[in-house]
Amino acid sequence: MSTLPPCPKCSSAFTYEDAGMFICPECAHEWSGEAGAPAETAKVYRDSAGNVLQDGDTVTVIKDLKLKGSGGVIKMGTKVKNIRLVDSDHDIDCKIDGFGAMSLKTEFVRKA
Repeated sequence: MSTLPPCPKCSSAFTYEDAGMFICPECAHEWSGEAGAPAETAKVYRDSAGNVLQDGDTVTVIKDLKLKGSGGVIKMGTKVKNIRLVDSDHDIDCKIDGFGAMSLKTEFVRKA
């Protein structure tokens, strides 16, 4: 038994398929078979305060961060300009003056 996707408009589970189209009998919404598949949603990146981050934003470091592999420390209050969001264990790729290319976690920054 195959399961059909719920209606994207009213979330009704009573959908049926007719000629490659999905139809909802409750709200009369029709959509194509390709659109019936769950859409991939883009990951939303949020800073420590819950603000949504985007590529190119400027953020501020909220605590001193010790650097692995060297004795350096990124001080609290350091501004990081033009961030790039990536899907990895560290969400932000950036360049910090005096340190070069870095990867940061969103939990340690606040949108400026």
